[in-house]
Amino acid sequence: MRCLWLTLADTEPAYSGQLLYSGGLIRACADAGAEISVLGLARPGSRRHDGTREGRVTWRLGDSRPYHRWVSVPAALPSQAFRADSAGMHSLLDQLLAQDNWDVIVFDSLCSGWALQRVLRGFPRGRRRPAIVYISHNHEQTLRAQVIANCPNFVRRQALRIDGIKVVALDRALVRSADLVTTITVEDRDRYARDWPEKRIAVLTPGYGGRALPSRKLGRDVPRRAIIVGSFDWIAKRMNLEEFVRAADPIFAARSAELHVVGSAEHSFLEKMRQRVSATRLVGPVDSCDRYMDQSRIAIVPERSGGGFKLKILDYVFNRLPIFAISGSVAGVPLRDGESVALRPTQESLAGAVMDAIDDFDRLNRQQHAAFAACRDKFDWASRGEQLVRALDTL
Repeated sequence: MRCLWLTLADTEPAYSGQLLYSGGLIRACADAGAEISVLGLARPGSRRHDGTREGRVTWRLGDSRPYHRWVSVPAALPSQAFRADSAGMHSLLDQLLAQDNWDVIVFDSLCSGWALQRVLRGFPRGRRRPAIVYISHNHEQTLRAQVIANCPNFVRRQALRIDGIKVVALDRALVRSADLVTTITVEDRDRYARDWPEKRIAVLTPGYGGRALPSRKLGRDVPRRAIIVGSFDWIAKRMNLEEFVRAADPIFAARSAELHVVGSAEHSFLEKMRQRVSATRLVGPVDSCDRYMDQSRIAIVPERSGGGFKLKILDYVFNRLPIFAISGSVAGVPLRDGESVALRPTQESLAGAVMDAIDDFDRLNRQQHAAFAACRDKFDWASRGEQLVRALDTL
């Protein structure tokens, strides 16, 4: 099977859930026998360059242009897709389409939607068109409505409304053109199925390829610390973090506990937050989160905006960190409230629950053990690749 895979960017370094999911699927499909050419933006810090060959995967990487999130407001494409809509990427895509031997063209997330019309025009009447697959990372209509509703800034909210209209239009165009749509969660599959009952839609949950601790016992040797790991480059992630830290920092400070936030974000955003906190340390990007997780008693998922599957939850589970989360933020994982996860409805109640449990080692160890047991055999990348290649074989 020859597959042209259109994605946002080189998946290394994989500092976000989107890059982890895309990179894992690409590797898994290649391991399952597909020949894959990946088109995306080059990224600093990666060992890959345009033309890099890794087993059955060839990377075609275009130069990224300077980008600011507001520059796409007057453009026809939403901000996510606008980032890769450049002359250099158009040229690479045209070269790949001219090969004319593709069995499948994969649109990996809404970010690849810049290429849709160019692909469709590349296969006029009489020329066999490859099967088209849309790998959806979120149900965009639901997600955008949620982010807009939760945005407190009036001007930013209007910009999000404009971008949201373009997001939904592009998402619908991708679904309409696809022979197969995949979603990360059952909930998103059901949302798409309501609007597109005639479409073939499959659930493709992530795998996990990181560190998995065979055992861990939390005790007083671990600092009185909770951790949030993630990428905070997207506005919804920043909104969630700001909301939680605003509520939690004084609660943590009053009870002599620490909150560490580990992950990439704009320097100006981190500096602004650092000026307003006392119990919170904003670490920024790191090469590995392992030592930060090892020195924490609890992991927090404070995501009120931006639904879907959170890949960092698997990091927490397999590194044996008990998870405390906002209700509705753990879709796609077999965790049960009160047993393998603790869910609360608001940022304030979530912060309070963390403080109430931070010294209860019996409870924390029961919870992390139950989460590990629930997820242990359910997130294997090899099976995801085999599942997708089998589905592609039938198109």
